[in-house]
Amino acid sequence: MRMKPLSIPRCAALTLTLCTAVGLAGCNSNPVRDVATSLGAGPRMAPTPDFVERSRPATLDYMPIGTSAPERATPARTAEEIKAAEAELDALRSRNEAAGAAAAELGNTPPPEPVRLPANSSANTSQQTRQKANSNRRP
Repeated sequence: MRMKPLSIPRCAALTLTLCTAVGLAGCNSNPVRDVATSLGAGPRMAPTPDFVERSRPATLDYMPIGTSAPERATPARTAEEIKAAEAELDALRSRNEAAGAAAAELGNTPPPEPVRLPANSSANTSQQTRQKANSNRRP
């Protein structure tokens, strides 16, 4: 009995190998680069600038999954503190409302009376009369 070159078990093994290689390709390690760098032929790593080193913490402490958040640094307010804050905000609101009412009262002045021109004035000629007088001019 002769088996085909790629039987089912070999194909599955090849697929598994390819999937593993693709999965490892996403990792940060690159053995070819690491060997070339150690021999001096690979890319040279530039030193990290000082401001970058100072701005980054030495250890990155991440909160593990499944743990609760740490307690608050400031304690919650008591009922008396809440009532005092509400009273302070109410006083501020009443002061603002009083200032707004005073401003509205100042804005209630009546508009000024229009200027009345004398009835028989030469300055009170109609626009049509002025246009006729200007259109009859000759250069």
